[in-house]
Amino acid sequence: MNAAHSSTGKAVARLSLRLYVVSGAPNSATARANLFDILSEIPDDSYSVEVIDCITDPRRALADGVIVTPTLVKVAPEPQRTVVGTLADRHSVLDALGFTPALPMARGADE
Repeated sequence: MNAAHSSTGKAVARLSLRLYVVSGAPNSATARANLFDILSEIPDDSYSVEVIDCITDPRRALADGVIVTPTLVKVAPEPQRTVVGTLADRHSVLDALGFTPALPMARGADE
């Protein structure tokens, strides 16, 4: 079964990701660390990550249309989304993955 369950008990599609990197490149190492840091906040069984090294598998990267590394692609659930870079902007990554992060309320908003 390719589904996880939300806090409401409803089945949700499992998150499928591909991270295209160049092994040994500092930006790729940073992107990988940032991605797994973000994913540490969600249950392990609700996502899968395939890491593709563009040096050892350049044809795969080109066939998938990846020309810049690091690149994160959300394959499923639809819509497919792409984030390029070190994934340091946590909010943008969460948005691309389909999560709506809780934003802190502005001071005085409820005063």
